[in-house]
Amino acid sequence: DALRFAQERGRNTLVAAMAIPEADVVAGLRSPFVMLGSDAVLEPGDNNHPRAAGTFSRVLGRYVRDEGVLDLASALAKMTILPARRLEAAAPAMARKGRLQVGADADITVFDPATVADRADLADPSQESVGIDWVLVGGQAVKTPDGLQRDVLPGRAVRRSS
Repeated sequence: DALRFAQERGRNTLVAAMAIPEADVVAGLRSPFVMLGSDAVLEPGDNNHPRAAGTFSRVLGRYVRDEGVLDLASALAKMTILPARRLEAAAPAMARKGRLQVGADADITVFDPATVADRADLADPSQESVGIDWVLVGGQAVKTPDGLQRDVLPGRAVRRSS
């Protein structure tokens, strides 16, 4: 059915296969060797995977707060400092990511641990998460309590060193 759906819609159609059992997701989250990230890109339109809008808020809301799979500090480390440290050798600019300190890039997300949750699903994959009040990129607000600041684009590519 999924293949037929994709063929009918055209070449740029997303088909999501839920192939990882929940027990394996939980085991991965608990492992000290696992870091959290997402390879998704949120594209205009409806051809997205829910992880593009909800990966990190799902971990914080569901797996930290609701199910207690991880404590908050461990989850935040798996999303921030651990991936940054892992990538520093290949991309030295990552030494300014994943941490709050003088000289860092000031990429900061302010969220409420009691309310943060993902809302994206296959029917509406671009649905914004809740419980995230502010997002700063390079110290500039790209999301405020009033919503996304679509005219502010402070992000910079992080490139691998030669």
